[in-house]
Amino acid sequence: MAYSPQTGLFYVPANEWSMDIWNEPVSYKKGAAYLGAGFTIKAIHDDHIGVLRAMDPVTGKIVWENKNYAPLWGGVLTTAGGLIFYGTPEGFLKGVDAKTGKELWSFQTGTGIVAPPVSWEQDGEQMIAVTTGWGGAVPLWGGDVAKRVNFLEQGGSVWVFKLHKG
Repeated sequence: MAYSPQTGLFYVPANEWSMDIWNEPVSYKKGAAYLGAGFTIKAIHDDHIGVLRAMDPVTGKIVWENKNYAPLWGGVLTTAGGLIFYGTPEGFLKGVDAKTGKELWSFQTGTGIVAPPVSWEQDGEQMIAVTTGWGGAVPLWGGDVAKRVNFLEQGGSVWVFKLHKG
């Protein structure tokens, strides 16, 4: 999550799902998950699992939210220019208005994003970058969540963008 001193809001990527969990006998096998439990993750909503929420830390109220079909596992970046950047498993790096949540820009990177975007200044210009690449155990979990992410491309890359002045 990220905080903006300008808006006074936290920006929290959240996931909403249910799980069936059961105990299983556990024995160590090199390279395998060592959980002692089995589980299946189930979607609660037809239209989303992930939700980026702007939350007021004083009242605890949700100011706005942007729903995402698949889970949100990447971090969030706030900027002094009133923008929020975050990535989706579907491969989109998105820029939204910090006050309203309105999507102002998106770019398809070609693979899922689970990393947080970062920013720096270079030669008087503000840069935004994100590393991309999708993998891990999620598709092995089964259930509704796996069905929403098992088609994703697994490649990896680094994308860098210069913010337009204006």
